[in-house]
Amino acid sequence: MFAIGRLGGVVLACIVCVCAYANTGSFDIDRWYGILDDVRVRAANEKISPHVVDAVLVSPVLIPSILKSDKNQSEFKMTLDAYLSRTVSQKRIKSGHSMRTKYPTMLANVNKKFGVPPHVILAFWGLESNYGEIKARHKLTNAFLTLAYDGRRETFFKNQLIELMKIADKNKLDINNIYGSWAGAMGHFQFIPTTLSQYGIDGNGDGRVDIINSVGDAMFSAANYLHHLGWNANERIVRRVILPADFDVGLLDGKTKKTLSEWAYMGVTNVDGTQIPDADMLAGLVADIRAIESYQSPELDMDTDIAPRPIIYAYLTYPNFYRIKKWNNSNWYAIAIATLADELK
Repeated sequence: MFAIGRLGGVVLACIVCVCAYANTGSFDIDRWYGILDDVRVRAANEKISPHVVDAVLVSPVLIPSILKSDKNQSEFKMTLDAYLSRTVSQKRIKSGHSMRTKYPTMLANVNKKFGVPPHVILAFWGLESNYGEIKARHKLTNAFLTLAYDGRRETFFKNQLIELMKIADKNKLDINNIYGSWAGAMGHFQFIPTTLSQYGIDGNGDGRVDIINSVGDAMFSAANYLHHLGWNANERIVRRVILPADFDVGLLDGKTKKTLSEWAYMGVTNVDGTQIPDADMLAGLVADIRAIESYQSPELDMDTDIAPRPIIYAYLTYPNFYRIKKWNNSNWYAIAIATLADELK
């Protein structure tokens, strides 16, 4: 911003930001300038090239829609069945098989190097960006500046911006042409900059890491991340099971771990009614608790002529499930990855 002179930069930024913030609330221009100054100082201390710094700060824009999104993140209320229906659609499954046909060598190389099977990589790719079809809306530099200005996680988003500047500098990328989600994730697998810096891999051999424009870089980086999370290709992610009608929902948080033998003793069975493996392997249990509580409602016992109770499904969760949660800390996301991966084997 200040590359064109302090006064000129102030005037320009003032016009841009005030116009962008119109009708959304008061704009604290001193706070905005303070953030820009701090970013410039930190970038200089990190030895980031002046042309990258100037590209970020010459004409920054505050994005009101991002402020709105950050302040209005609603509680997730979709049922598990509805979530799976949306995320593991037949269209997404079909597209995943097509991508497996399109990139057989790349997927094989990823598996050989990192031990992450093709169907797992494809599942993450499908959920994160619908195999690259979901187009990013926001220039990431402005997204991070806006979120830093918002103040809720100012340090975190400043750190992400500085890391993005380092990435652009190191890989000779045009930082003003890097777009992502409103929350700052980018590329085929929706990495934030700090994750990319730690796990990004050059997958196509061109000497740089570009997870937005290179499918090879994106796949190698995703597999490298999963590898470092401890991915075990010899273990399943989840096992869909049936619970007894009176099962204690307090055990369905995924945090309570028991051996498969203990779960079997408590009445957990395979979906076909057969016994689950009698083993000492630890697993958790995850289910749609609100749906189960509705099944267990006392009102259902008042009329013996009503239809039989719905079958209560749950998921035994194995170590790979918890590795997925280090990528995205959501039980339902991890179940969706497991379900889509199974469909893409």
